[in-house]
Amino acid sequence: MITLILIKNGYLLEPESGYEGEADLLIEGERIRKLFYGGGTDPAMIVDDELQVIDAEGLCVAPGLVDVHVHFREPGFEYKEDIASGAEAAARGGYTTVVLMANTKPLVDNAETLQYVIQKAEETGIHVRTCAAVSKNFAGKEFVEYEEMLSLGAVGFTDDGMPLMDEAFLEEAMKKIKAFNVPISLHEENPALISENGINRGKASEHFHIGGSPREAEISMVERDIELAKKTGAILNIQHISCKETVEMIRKAKAQGYDNIHGEATPHHFTLTEEAVITHGTMAKMNPPLRQEADRQAIIKALKEGVLEIIATDHAPHSKEEKERELTKAPSGILGLETALSLGIGELVEKNGMPLLDLIHRMSYFPAKMYHLEAGYLKEQGPADIILFDPNELWRVEKFASKSQNSPFLGKMMLGKVKLTICKGKIVYQEQE
Repeated sequence: MITLILIKNGYLLEPESGYEGEADLLIEGERIRKLFYGGGTDPAMIVDDELQVIDAEGLCVAPGLVDVHVHFREPGFEYKEDIASGAEAAARGGYTTVVLMANTKPLVDNAETLQYVIQKAEETGIHVRTCAAVSKNFAGKEFVEYEEMLSLGAVGFTDDGMPLMDEAFLEEAMKKIKAFNVPISLHEENPALISENGINRGKASEHFHIGGSPREAEISMVERDIELAKKTGAILNIQHISCKETVEMIRKAKAQGYDNIHGEATPHHFTLTEEAVITHGTMAKMNPPLRQEADRQAIIKALKEGVLEIIATDHAPHSKEEKERELTKAPSGILGLETALSLGIGELVEKNGMPLLDLIHRMSYFPAKMYHLEAGYLKEQGPADIILFDPNELWRVEKFASKSQNSPFLGKMMLGKVKLTICKGKIVYQEQE
C-alpha cells in the first residue's frame, strides 16, 4: 500500500497559478492527489491505514526550489563536493531540482561522462539534472554532439567558467542549440580585460593594490551575446549577472519583445558588494565579482519587476586549503544552496518589499519552465516536490551539509528557515527538533 501524506494547516504559495492562501495537500506516491483550498480537511475522511499527517501550522508550503546553476564537482574534484553531498545540501536548502554545470574533470562534453553523472544523480533523493558542454574541451572550436547529449539526458548546454570568445562559433552553436529548444547558458567575462579575476576593479582592487576585474569585461560580452540571441532566436541564459548595465540590456531586449533572453541573479550579488571582499577576503571572491551598491540595487529592482526571472546560486564548493591561499591565487566561488532562500526572504522580501510568492516564482517556477522541467508548481497530479518553511524564523548559519564550508555567511543570522523538504513524495530533509 502506498503511504499517503496529508500536509495540513499550511499557507500555500503556488507560483504557476498565483494562488496564495490556506490549503491542505494530499500526496499519494510521487504525485499530489488532491489540493484542499481553504484547508480544514478532516484526516478521518481519508481512508488509509498508512496516512501520515504533517501539521504545517505557521509554515509556508511551496514547490521544491529549482536551481539551474550548481557545481557538484563530480567527477574529478570530489574533495570539494560530490553529487551525493551536493544533493544533501540542496535538500537542506529546500531544493528538489538542480541543474549541474559541465566543468568537471573530465568535462561533460562526451557521452561517457554524461552517463556517469546521470547514474550518480539517480542515486540521490532529489532531481539532479545536468547540462553538457557547448564546445569540446571548453575550447570554443568544436561542437559537442548536441543531439546525442540531449538523447542521453542533458537538459541544456554551457561552458560555464569559460567564456566563448569566437563570435562566429557561438553564433553557429546558438543556431544548432535553438533547433532543440533548450537553453544555452553563458559565462560573460572577457579575460582580455581582467588582471585578477574575482575582485571588482574599483574600491576592492585598490584596497588590495591589484588590477582586478572591470565591469566592461561583462558588459562587452553581454552586449555581443544579446545581439546573437536576437539574430538566432536561441534561448539565452545570461549567468550570474553582476552589473547594472547588463540588467538594462536585458530590460531593453525584453521591451523589444525578445522573450528568449533571460538572466540569472545570485543571492550573493543581490546581498553583498565589493565591501565584502575587503572584509571576508577569499570567502567573498567570486566570478563575476561582487560590484557596487548601484549594481546590487539594479539587480534587486529587476528581480522585483520580473526583468530578471531566475535566482540561481552558482553553488561553488572549494576546500579550506584552497580558500586559505592568498587572494589572487585562491579559487573564486562560494556555497549557495543552504542560504539562498533565507537571503531571498531577508534581502528581497523583508528589506525590499518583494512579495513572497514572487520570490518563490524566481526560485522555482521560472527556472524550471526555461529548462522544460516538471517542477516549480503545485497542482493535482503534479509532482510531489514540496517544501515547508517558516519565513519568520531567525537562525544562525553554523555548519553546512556541503563537504566544503566556503561562505561569507558562516556565523551570520538569517531570516527564514526550511523545516521540511519532500521530493518524489518522500521526506528527504527534516529539521531536527
